[in-house]
Amino acid sequence: MPDRLFLARHGQTVWNSERRLQGQLDSPLTEAGLEHAHEIARRLEGTEVAVVCTSPLGRARRTADIIAEHLDLDVVPVDELTELHHGSFAGYTWDELESARPGIRALRSENRYGWAFPGGESYASARPRAIRALESCFWADAGVPLLVTHEMIGRLLRAVMLGYGHADALALRHPHGVVLDVSRSTERVL
Repeated sequence: MPDRLFLARHGQTVWNSERRLQGQLDSPLTEAGLEHAHEIARRLEGTEVAVVCTSPLGRARRTADIIAEHLDLDVVPVDELTELHHGSFAGYTWDELESARPGIRALRSENRYGWAFPGGESYASARPRAIRALESCFWADAGVPLLVTHEMIGRLLRAVMLGYGHADALALRHPHGVVLDVSRSTERVL
């Protein structure tokens, strides 16, 4: 497992702008999302980033490709960096889901860490995958790996690196266009 990494969330997508759950489905980057990728690349200029590990989902891969081209780095798809599986909720907004299944948001909030999307994953079930993702990217010992991923799996990656418990992990936010420099027990925005 790396002692240090850079972490970026993919650029904004059409579904992000519509507040739709994406999970392992995909929607294209918006113009703002493309600019997020370019901004991340500019922020990483002059750093020790050595390789770009990315979720294979299109929105993350497109973001990673823009960054890697700008920095002249290799891109390595890592399946374990894929977003949490949203099961049958993927493609819907929470308002649409609440209308179809009154009380579903309240049910989820009772145990957000352990609650699994119907036909999908929970944070708890995805945590081992996040650990495997970190282990998959450690070989970039000539420098620091950049992981391009998603907000939910990103929470788990950061929690593992920072030694956070469940509540602290769920409180983490990662806006589009922001790259984090994460070490054991500390992180900062570049």
